[in-house]
Amino acid sequence: MPNAVFHIIFAIFIAEIIREIVGRKKFPIMYVFIAGLAGILPDLDIAAFWIMYFFGFTLEQVHRTFTHTLFLPLLFLIVAGLTWKFKNKDLGKHHLKLHNIFLMIALGSFIHLLLDAAISGMIVPLYPLVTFSIGLNLLKHLPYALQQIALPSLDAGIFILWLIWLEYRHKISNFI
Repeated sequence: MPNAVFHIIFAIFIAEIIREIVGRKKFPIMYVFIAGLAGILPDLDIAAFWIMYFFGFTLEQVHRTFTHTLFLPLLFLIVAGLTWKFKNKDLGKHHLKLHNIFLMIALGSFIHLLLDAAISGMIVPLYPLVTFSIGLNLLKHLPYALQQIALPSLDAGIFILWLIWLEYRHKISNFI
């Protein structure tokens, strides 16, 4: 599975692209932040494993089960739809819309699933209803020596791209 940094920053990257398309005034930067945090949401099962371990569960029994299904982003899409009627109400000083918050959580969690399935292993998208698994597991196609450094390299690469983007788009060097 890709590391947490990759999940978060990749979701931020996608949300930033959406922000550029939609417009900065209609899409506050906080939505990008929310999508980034949601990019790690499916891995809450790792936190649950810390507790479940003491009750005899293995990591394989906990990780990539309930939180790594299409039901998680779908749940947030449904909640976004249910809160759509509140779309004219701003939340907080950033003028966020409740339905957009849930859309960003759905986006971030869906991106997480795509990354896990594409890069390292399989996901069971309809668990526990169907045990059909899907994934490209591109990592296994690399030579063994490169498999060991591929995920840290992805983390470093996406982090460097993100810093370049921040400088290009937001001029962060002005704040240093």
